[in-house]
Amino acid sequence: MPIRLLVVDDHTLFRRGLMALLARDERVTVVAEAADAGEALRHAAQHQPDVVLLDNHLPGVHGIDALPQLLALQPAPKVLMLTVSEDADDLALALSRGASGYLLKTVEGQDLIDAIEAVHRGESAVSPEMTSKLVAAYRHAIGGAAVGAPPLPVEPEPVTAAAPAMPHPLSRLSPRERDILREIARGASNKEIARALDIAETTVKIHVQHILRKLNLSSRVQAAVMASGDTTI
Repeated sequence: MPIRLLVVDDHTLFRRGLMALLARDERVTVVAEAADAGEALRHAAQHQPDVVLLDNHLPGVHGIDALPQLLALQPAPKVLMLTVSEDADDLALALSRGASGYLLKTVEGQDLIDAIEAVHRGESAVSPEMTSKLVAAYRHAIGGAAVGAPPLPVEPEPVTAAAPAMPHPLSRLSPRERDILREIARGASNKEIARALDIAETTVKIHVQHILRKLNLSSRVQAAVMASGDTTI
């Protein structure tokens, strides 16, 4: 059964072009379109889409501000932001309010369909260009907490037999998978990784799936954050 979509964008030409693009793929079907947040809420309640493609810069109420109401519907749709905003604050706010993904409008058609399928499965999807900003924000938050936090009191611990050292999660990865994870943390797309490592893009996708499975993660964003905190990668 195709994934049911609601397309929300105030630019009619872009919205209709996007719908025409989506109509070519049998994995998805557009059940409604909207030009503002009010229309989006009405159509979402009426048509019960599986996924809402939501622009942020809408007239009146912004897309991010409409997220709580969209996600309060029963059944609640998954929401995938599709926007021109490369602002890290917009990204963080959208994810904190429950968006399943955040894509820039420069995304290629196939990557958009892949992202729609991913969020429909309960995974997350973030444009590679924004992944690096998310990792940078994570590093800043960790660094700020480390600098500003007062030292904690240290209590002596009882002497016990040393537990066997647990293997590092990244030790499960092959050398090639570690190369790809390093590129993911840098914010590279699958196409850029394929070019940098001189391998096929389909091969990159397979390796990414293996990386997520081995690390028990659901998205490349989580993988990027994990890699950013490891100096051995």
